Amino acid sequence: MRKLVFATGNPGKLREAAEILGGEFALVTPAQVGITEEIPETGHTLRANSLQKANYIYEKTGLDCFADDSGLEVDILGGAPGVETARYAGPSHDSEANMTKLLTEMARREKEAAMARTNGQSTPKATRGARFRTSVTLILGGERHFFDGVMEGSIAKERRGNGGFGYDPIFIPAGYTQTNGELGEEVKNTISHRYKALSAMAAFLKESYATKP
Repeated sequence: MRKLVFATGNPGKLREAAEILGGEFALVTPAQVGITEEIPETGHTLRANSLQKANYIYEKTGLDCFADDSGLEVDILGGAPGVETARYAGPSHDSEANMTKLLTEMARREKEAAMARTNGQSTPKATRGARFRTSVTLILGGERHFFDGVMEGSIAKERRGNGGFGYDPIFIPAGYTQTNGELGEEVKNTISHRYKALSAMAAFLKESYATKP
């Protein structure tokens, strides 16, 4: 079984990644290889953040590793929260606070747009369209590789479901009526942005290892 360090302390993400990658890979956390400090994440794009985190682990340990950074883009918010998704309501990465702020901001923008139209302004109707993006950086034998995934959908008007993590209770993937929080991990892990990126990475890993003596 091949060991990979995954730059996360989030048990939900770790479990999700392990299910997607399958039994050929043993995922370990930074804490399990002696990295207990917070890993820097100061990039201005998802790829920059994932690369920064993967580089940090590789420079500290020399081990094969990967890191991801994911962002939620909401149309009515002009693409926000984007790279600030996990810290939208503050540095504590509080999912409940993040969802509350997102729903509040969307309601405010919808109200502003409706009032503008009432006053005769040509304002496009508000859209609840949104998407999750993931950028994964894999460092394998010192070489860096990148994988991306997107999940289109929309934002529900209220929380629904207790499954998943992060914004899952308010994100409705395209083609479904349930939120990610209602669908459950078995379904979500076959359609998610992270699934798409990690599946591409898993295929690359299997091919790379198959060609090694």
